[in-house]
Amino acid sequence: MKKSFTLLLAALMLLTLLTGCAGKPAASPVTAAPPAETAPEAPEAEAPSAEPAEEAPALAVVDDGRARPSSCGKLRVLEGKLCGEDGEPVMLRGVSFNGLITSEDLLSEALFRELSEDDGVNLVRLAMYTYGVGAIGYCTGGDKERHRQDIADGVALAAAHDMYVLIDWHILSDGDPNRYLDEAKLFFAKMAERYANDSNVLYEICNEPNGVDWPTVKSYAEQIIPVIREKAPDSVVVVGNPDWSKDLDSVAADPLAFDNVLYTLHFYSATHGQELRDLTERCSRNGLPIFVSEFGVTASNGGFPRDLEGADAWIELLEREKISYCMWAFSKAPEPCSAIRSNVLKYSGFEEADYTDTGRWLLATLSKYSTR
Repeated sequence: MKKSFTLLLAALMLLTLLTGCAGKPAASPVTAAPPAETAPEAPEAEAPSAEPAEEAPALAVVDDGRARPSSCGKLRVLEGKLCGEDGEPVMLRGVSFNGLITSEDLLSEALFRELSEDDGVNLVRLAMYTYGVGAIGYCTGGDKERHRQDIADGVALAAAHDMYVLIDWHILSDGDPNRYLDEAKLFFAKMAERYANDSNVLYEICNEPNGVDWPTVKSYAEQIIPVIREKAPDSVVVVGNPDWSKDLDSVAADPLAFDNVLYTLHFYSATHGQELRDLTERCSRNGLPIFVSEFGVTASNGGFPRDLEGADAWIELLEREKISYCMWAFSKAPEPCSAIRSNVLKYSGFEEADYTDTGRWLLATLSKYSTR
């Protein structure tokens, strides 16, 4: 009995750790990273693969009027907006998984078809934690091959169901993206080489830097973007910024000197309100290319309260400004920011009763906004 209780407690602790919400380090999915001076030594560098890029997969066609790889092709950034191959603005409206390894049961043919064809999702975000416990942290002794296989599965499933996919180097507890700079270079060299011919792949190089300033993050980006562009020269790269990706003013004052770059904004509607919306609108109208790669309808720690009216106000702004967005999280983790109820046993074929209030809001929003 004691052994069973101990196992149950351990499982609950792992679930509780898995969150990726902006603005509060206490909500981290992992234990806090050690100070820089006591950080573990980087593992021995592994050489990037010399294999040629894979042949681009044949894309399915989902003809629902939304921006799809089959209709909009390889994306690019023009005049501060994310655009299709034809140069016209597009809107990506999607969901983020709550970590890769903990979401493996959701990386299925059935669910990706459901998300794309039934729910109207045209973007999935594959959040890969860089720092974590056990197998989870890619740079802290986690299972690298397993992570990369999960990404390969996610990219292929997204292509098969006419969706774009965002490969997310999920900086959070580690704070400074330079902590694992060499690992990031190797990882993105592998990703760019493998997916150079895939028109549906975008790269997010640092989820939520925190405890650092913009020059520090900018220096990191100036080293990672050329690694990606060496193999995938026209790729779209999404760049995070300080304060858990909310410091747009610093970015606007000193942007990167690269084309096809978007700058991340993260918000949680019960914590981040009109002041951050005003900043977002001002920066967008001044030409800063913004991408909301993560937002939630809860407090910034992923917990209560939910603020659905505030979330509606945010979405109205993003739609007006043509800023794409991705909700955290398509998950069954027992927290209010999750879309699926934690006691639901299946991993696809979801019905209305299987969704949380967060999930039902998501479905209604995706239904309401269905244009390209």
